[in-house]
Amino acid sequence: MSSFSSTDERAGSSKGRISETRSIDYIPDSERHGHVFSQFTLWFGGNLQITAIVTGALAVVLGGDVVWSLIGLLVGQILGAAVMSLHALQGPRLGLPQMIISRAQFGVFGAVIPLALVCVMYVGFSASGTVLAGQAMARLLSVSNEAGMIVFSAIIIVIAVLGYKVIHKLGKVASIVGVLAFAWLFVSLLMAADFTALAQNSHFTLANFLLAVSLSSSWQIAFCPYVSDYSRYLPRNVSGRKTFFAVFSGTVLGTQASMTLGVIAAAIAGSAFPGHEVSYIVGLGKNEVMAMVIYFAICFGKITFTTLNAYGSFMSLTTIVSGFRQQVTLSQTYRVIFVVLMVAISCVIALLSEPAFLKHFTHFLLFLLAFFVPWSAISLSDYYLISRKAVDIPALFDPKGRYGYWNGVGIGVYVIGVLIQLPFIENPLFHGSLTWLFAGNDVSWIIGWFGTAGLYLALRRFDRRALPKETIFP
Repeated sequence: MSSFSSTDERAGSSKGRISETRSIDYIPDSERHGHVFSQFTLWFGGNLQITAIVTGALAVVLGGDVVWSLIGLLVGQILGAAVMSLHALQGPRLGLPQMIISRAQFGVFGAVIPLALVCVMYVGFSASGTVLAGQAMARLLSVSNEAGMIVFSAIIIVIAVLGYKVIHKLGKVASIVGVLAFAWLFVSLLMAADFTALAQNSHFTLANFLLAVSLSSSWQIAFCPYVSDYSRYLPRNVSGRKTFFAVFSGTVLGTQASMTLGVIAAAIAGSAFPGHEVSYIVGLGKNEVMAMVIYFAICFGKITFTTLNAYGSFMSLTTIVSGFRQQVTLSQTYRVIFVVLMVAISCVIALLSEPAFLKHFTHFLLFLLAFFVPWSAISLSDYYLISRKAVDIPALFDPKGRYGYWNGVGIGVYVIGVLIQLPFIENPLFHGSLTWLFAGNDVSWIIGWFGTAGLYLALRRFDRRALPKETIFP
């Protein structure tokens, strides 16, 4: 088995370095560090950002009320974050990034199928974030929007190349900046609000309630393909319960705070909010100084979030390449090349994007969620219920090992998991034939996740893998 660079020469040397030296390879116990609280700050700070505000506002913009939109959003947060947090537990136990673990269910080559779609997803999310952050950066630096996007992309490249430690430190700072900025925005917003009117804005309809649930749950599920990338350096014996709670509480509280702000802003602003989301939020600053502070908070929040996407897409691309070339590690040179490539593609898409195009592209990205909801169901049901947390880590890098080149059962169930969602997808790009059963709402992710998990467990008898009784470490 070949590698880009020697693992031995780096063993034990990464603790004191700012930049990360490892990529998709196993993190040995000697290099494990950190505390579970870093998981809370990363996901709390990362979700205190403008895109989450706008996503929450959609629940009202598309016809929902204030009270039941907030309840629906919270229900969706809890459901989606529970799935996401279960993925996060795999990081400390296995010391591996998320998508490498998928080779146990799909085969070393077969894992490329969901990986390719994940790369597209996160490049797209990075592109949409770059458009928004580039506009805020342009206001801060008094430059054009295009220049703002390029500057923003350059910052993302530096942080993503530096890697794990810097991303977590950024998450801590983002938590502080986000809390202060959001406190100001909430105070400004609530001072202008009529609480009686907001409380009376309650008219439950199943359609709007399910819309709110779907908005927040899909937001959380979108993190699943890379959540363990940011927990894999934690000590192997760290408390699973504490890790789960840190990720769960951080992402739920951060996202719900952002989406609550969006719901209230959209309810107060009415027709003035759609199409003018950023300017309306910044206008809550009341004066030029606070407006600049809010622009800075928007940029900072998007830096954290877009870095997560860039780093995740880089890890996914590395996993694809290493699978076919049977490589375990990645040199710093290749790391820089891959990060620059992924961020550059996102930046080009952002620079070429017109508002109408970006809207359609967002619909395309949300449609892609249907393709990795089944991946999540297969990954978790196999890890927790079939393999019982036992993984042969060296075999994940060897197609001749116990997981093989392709796993027909895993791939077959994955394809079926995608197909069973299609009748229940409600998207401008695709209208499922059975969405009328749920008042025209998209609940495909619920059907896809539980349907895929149930089928995968039912077909266990046809799985020819010889599973280990306990985890085998390098």
